[in-house]
Amino acid sequence: MIAAFSSVSLRRVLPIIALGVLSVVVLALGWDRELSFETFARHYDSLQGFVLRHEGSAWVAFIGVYATAVGLSLPVGAYLTVIGGVLFGTVLGGAASVLGASIGAICIFLLARWALNSGLGAWLTRRTGPTGRRIAQDFRADAFSYLLFLRLVPVFPFWLVNLVAALCGVGLRVFAAATFIGIMPAAFVFAFVGSGLNSAVMAQSTAYQACLASGTRGCRLTFRPDAAFTPDLIAALVALGVLALVPAIVRRWRAHAAQQQ
Repeated sequence: MIAAFSSVSLRRVLPIIALGVLSVVVLALGWDRELSFETFARHYDSLQGFVLRHEGSAWVAFIGVYATAVGLSLPVGAYLTVIGGVLFGTVLGGAASVLGASIGAICIFLLARWALNSGLGAWLTRRTGPTGRRIAQDFRADAFSYLLFLRLVPVFPFWLVNLVAALCGVGLRVFAAATFIGIMPAAFVFAFVGSGLNSAVMAQSTAYQACLASGTRGCRLTFRPDAAFTPDLIAALVALGVLALVPAIVRRWRAHAAQQQ
């Protein structure tokens, strides 16, 4: 096992390891909590003023922050998407979230694929055996449908899907297209929720500042963007996910029918 693993190029593997370590450090130190609704509401006035003065630059910067958060696998996607809706509205906020998430996902996918091409991929393939190779082959055959399903249904960790796609040898175009399309529905729903929260953010920010001014301890700003995941929304996303699997199911059914003839 050690002899086989020694053929792996550490020069290619180290960047993805370093990124994983950085993600753990950020989470361990709690820096991800700076990308929260509470922090946003606390700086709402200054952020809103900056957006009004430099909307284009603010929009691009937001995409960069979103892509970085995705690249570090931080669990803040829902918060950022809602905040994008608050700052830029449904259309621009949703578009920024989709672009940021897609860019971050593509960067991780390419980095993981580069690491896997170091010999790590071949080593992992041997370790998984015939079953793992068959699963990877089946995944590649209908990669777009499977990836679209995994992106649409908000159950599977975003970062894990990026790594699985790289491990299974999915092409960049297929990965990028399925990611871009698959995250659109939830992104625009969350941005729509955020676009209607300006008055709520202002009210909470005012109440928070008044609480601080009164000297009261434990002043907090609270909002749960995941509350937007209502049963109806989840059912709709699952239905879209199942619909995305139809081409793969049909292809398998035809292949099975041809074998029976």
